[in-house]
Amino acid sequence: MGRVEGSPEQGLISAGGVAIHLLERCVSLEHFKAYMFGSTLHGIGEDIDILIVGPAGDLLVQLKKELHSAGQSLPLHILYMQPSEERRTQFVERERCVSLTLLAALKLQGCSAY
Repeated sequence: MGRVEGSPEQGLISAGGVAIHLLERCVSLEHFKAYMFGSTLHGIGEDIDILIVGPAGDLLVQLKKELHSAGQSLPLHILYMQPSEERRTQFVERERCVSLTLLAALKLQGCSAY
């Protein structure tokens, strides 16, 4: 299970805990596909890599504000891509990204996969 120091609620936070935190505080995420990737998923690393896939525009501006606020005490590294860019690069598949919704659901079910 990935764990990162600096949780807003506690000393350590799991990948699923980060997902729940972001999904609860960033209502604009419902308009985007959001993923976690990188070392946090494997229980190592010092930062949390997040991929946001969706359109540019006002919704993205709002989401960036929400993520900034929600991530104040988390070492987030956020990558933004438009859907066509993600399809062209196959980033989700290549980097083995995991949906924030899946991570949150697994955490709520008590699964320790992440």
